[in-house]
Amino acid sequence: MIDNVFSKADVADFKMWMEWAGRFVIVTHISPDGDAVGSSLALYHYLAGKGKSVSVITPNSMPDFLSWLPEADNVISYKEQSELANKVMQDADVVCCLDFNVPYRIGDVEKIMLQSKAKKILIDHHLYPGDFCDLVLSRPDASSTAELVFQFICALGDYSEVNNQIATCIYTGMMTDTGGFTYNSNHARIYHIISFLLKKNIDKDAIYRNVFNNYSESRLRLMGYVLHKKMKVFPEMSAALITLSDQELRAHNYQKGDTEGFVNLPLQIKGVKFSVFLREDVEENIIKASLRSVGDVPSNVFASTYFNGGGHKNASGGEIHNSLKAAELLFYKGMEEWSNSDDESIKELFKKS
Repeated sequence: MIDNVFSKADVADFKMWMEWAGRFVIVTHISPDGDAVGSSLALYHYLAGKGKSVSVITPNSMPDFLSWLPEADNVISYKEQSELANKVMQDADVVCCLDFNVPYRIGDVEKIMLQSKAKKILIDHHLYPGDFCDLVLSRPDASSTAELVFQFICALGDYSEVNNQIATCIYTGMMTDTGGFTYNSNHARIYHIISFLLKKNIDKDAIYRNVFNNYSESRLRLMGYVLHKKMKVFPEMSAALITLSDQELRAHNYQKGDTEGFVNLPLQIKGVKFSVFLREDVEENIIKASLRSVGDVPSNVFASTYFNGGGHKNASGGEIHNSLKAAELLFYKGMEEWSNSDDESIKELFKKS
């Protein structure tokens, strides 16, 4: 049995909603990743199994390497199906907000979500949850939102109702948000959950192949370009920086998801403990920042200080409404300020005694 991480009061509230609510909407963040899609579809299958009418809304389309997940073809992309998304949100009794902590993270869906008269529940593992839901299940120590969805299903007393489809979605979310269980995955409960999921006959090897070995040829050529031309390594700072402009992305036939995991590449270099990847996104008119670190180096502190972001110590993200050059200058500014820090974990980055 998996230990319950939620209060009896929170579980009781949702059980009460389940008794009268018939129409559920699940919404997740813009540019949905494996955890966003995996956790949303896991909850979708659970609620549908309870006889509920369920819709999943994403602000824009998911990457192709997640389209194989069960019922992924029924996910409503707001960008392509705004009229349908508006209708199901308007008709909803309960809105489940997954894998985001503040409303702006769902882009154009924010307005209709906040206007909805439905009860709202937040299930998320990011720091500093906003005050926009009736029920907040925030656990920043969790590996992923998918893990929390699993914990929540168990807390509702439906441990035995986790089937192969739910298990596949849960495992995908946990796997992707930990880089294949290489970070944010030291807690023993994660492996208890994995053991349970394996008993549901998931094919973890096929899941890995579908996610990590299912990219386009263009992605590999873009990766080669990044490694040869765009990766800057700073040995004196134990750090690395990658930047990609929209022009560079288009020149390599960029498809959504093609840059997934690029931020981790420099961490394969001996001595590099901190990696930042800055990508221009003209669709959202922002510069997206992905940050990774090893050991005690707090990537989330850097993300929140310089890129309006946050996350976990070793895996975080952010964004700024400015140019790619301005974002790059913020990286240099941050590293210069960190070089004078008294924080022991940051001193480690600069090889100070």
